[in-house]
Amino acid sequence: MPNSNTDIWVAGAIAAFTIDFVVYPLDTLKTRIQSPQYRNLYIDAATGGVRRGVLFKGLYQGIWSVVVATIPSSGAFFTTYEGVKYTLNSTSKLSSDHPGRDLLPFRHSLPTPAVNGIASSAAECVSCFILTPAEVLKQNAQMVSTSTSMTASNHESESQEEGRAGGKEKKNMNATMRALSKFRDHPIQLWRGYGALVARNLPFTAMHFPLFEHLREHISKIWQEKRRDGSEIGEIAERAVITAFSAGIAGGFAAVVTTPIDVVKTRIMLAAGKQNEDSINNKASTKGNRMGVVTVGREIYTKEGVNGLFKGGALRGGWTAIGLGLYLSVYESGRMYLEKRREIKDKRKQGITLV
Repeated sequence: MPNSNTDIWVAGAIAAFTIDFVVYPLDTLKTRIQSPQYRNLYIDAATGGVRRGVLFKGLYQGIWSVVVATIPSSGAFFTTYEGVKYTLNSTSKLSSDHPGRDLLPFRHSLPTPAVNGIASSAAECVSCFILTPAEVLKQNAQMVSTSTSMTASNHESESQEEGRAGGKEKKNMNATMRALSKFRDHPIQLWRGYGALVARNLPFTAMHFPLFEHLREHISKIWQEKRRDGSEIGEIAERAVITAFSAGIAGGFAAVVTTPIDVVKTRIMLAAGKQNEDSINNKASTKGNRMGVVTVGREIYTKEGVNGLFKGGALRGGWTAIGLGLYLSVYESGRMYLEKRREIKDKRKQGITLV
């Protein structure tokens, strides 16, 4: 019995909520390393060493904006992913899993990796629209404690009395609210970076999900062959372990490969906050200086070379492997649990005695 949309949505939301708290500090470190201000803010000019007290401060800044948005975006992702995959499989000439259930006016011969890639790409486009404002707020909030203090010191001589009043007001605001205040005059800018987010996530999911599905199927077959009783893999714990391992390997690989696009996305989203803050302070207009993905990527390559495009790549690969392994194993466990619980309820309604 396939899961209902509610099962998929709830399982995805639980997985997202759980993993956000586990890997968020590593994501904050990655954002700070990829920031164009990294050397100015986190490297001691005298010694050349990392200012650990600054770099590791406030690692959970901005997390609530992500939690609020990740739950619906994750639910939307998995609902779309499972729905598109089921629809394409039902109309495949290569599959007999859903006989007589053609959901499209045509049939196709797409291989399974292509079906998984199309389904994950469609899901990403839906999910990114919900997630982009939170991602912009998150990355600007992750930089608040250091960038605002440096800005305050640089402009102290310009307006001391105004700075004292503004400083007291900003001190009473948490990092997320301070980041949000940058966009109060131009809230539409919260969706700036949607193109960059999609440009990063589409190749990532197009690589990750087909590889993940292939590894999971392959490992499941090996696991099944080693089981003496030959019973089908159905236990939640076993499925969770297989899913975690497969997702971790696939996710880590895809994360490293797509790091350059992630660096570009980080720069665009941080620039959106800075330009809106400058506009509020009448220092600049947000109508200028808007650069696209290709332009920003070219600028990073020109100034910082290949190393600049792969900044934070190892860290991103590591936390993505951990995060996705946990994320998809929690999702798979939750989905299977809800499915089994619903089956039991249905059997009880039908008067079937459970052994």
